[in-house]
Amino acid sequence: MTKDKGILIRNIYYMLSYAFRVLKLSNYDEMASEKFEHIQDLFAAILAKGIARQLKQGLYKEYVSHYDNLSVLRGKLDIHGTIHHKLQRKQKLSCEYDELSENNVFNQILKTTSVILIQQPSLNVKRRKALKKVMLHFNRVDMIEPTCIKWNILQFQKNNQSYKMLINICYFVLDGLLLSTDKGKYKMATFLDDQQMSRLFEKFVLEYYRYHYPSLRAAASQIAWNIDAGAADFLPVMQTDIVLKSRNKVLIIDTKYYAHTMQVQNRYGSRTFHSNNLYQIFTYVKNQDVGNTGNVAGMLLYARTEETIVPDSDFIMSGNKISVKTLDLNTAFGDIAGQLDHIATSYFGDVEKKEA
Repeated sequence: MTKDKGILIRNIYYMLSYAFRVLKLSNYDEMASEKFEHIQDLFAAILAKGIARQLKQGLYKEYVSHYDNLSVLRGKLDIHGTIHHKLQRKQKLSCEYDELSENNVFNQILKTTSVILIQQPSLNVKRRKALKKVMLHFNRVDMIEPTCIKWNILQFQKNNQSYKMLINICYFVLDGLLLSTDKGKYKMATFLDDQQMSRLFEKFVLEYYRYHYPSLRAAASQIAWNIDAGAADFLPVMQTDIVLKSRNKVLIIDTKYYAHTMQVQNRYGSRTFHSNNLYQIFTYVKNQDVGNTGNVAGMLLYARTEETIVPDSDFIMSGNKISVKTLDLNTAFGDIAGQLDHIATSYFGDVEKKEA
């Protein structure tokens, strides 16, 4: 899907910077000028630097339950266990207690991800050394089986908020790159799959507009069904990727990251836009434009592939503008930003941009 993986990997750093809104604020900027041969190198560099910063603040600790046989009472006494010891004439108390520990699931995820990255033969020597250095401080932290991690129940609060970006990076590595195991060793894909890239692409575009164009009030909002009668209880939720608003104008953007941006229509090989995508964006626009004002537009924004045909079209459908555009991620990031700026100014006119 890419002509120059090095360029795209560097752009993934920029996309992550916007998606997590913390990379640039945390002195990661120096990595923007580095060259990464493999996606693992990028993630290893971010983790090594992020964990090093976390170590200065102190690893996150939380109370972990322990069960032990002790000489003195600690925590709650386990009656059955203690009686068993008495019967065996052992002077021990069975106790259950909580202890503040760094051996919790958050640090276990960091350690597991780092160790798996270190074991990858393709990892740059510099990245491997950096990860090994920070891992010296994780001796009291256990490894965790990646398939046992319940990502959806991890809760971030004031004391571990700084872990949020690092855990997300771990999720990209463990969920998006892990392929298989071979005698207990993990093998990794050379690149993120389309599903992972699709989510990152969507989040990046949304956060780019949120940061640089606050006046457009970028949001991933739901659209209500514009029905004349009947209950809407069983109608599917219309969840948009990005909605930009300025005064009475609205632009709904649906991002798409496919290996193939066009679909084959028939046996003769003629190609068309993905019909389901067009139906979807048209439905969003018409239900948003309740009064049929024509002030609501829709855009399908595809990430560019190596296909010969590059979508770049505008249509007027039932009074509303529907566009199909392509964002080239395989170019200098300044050009990517220019493409996104052009989308904003071409529809909303002279809108103010907040510089980084």
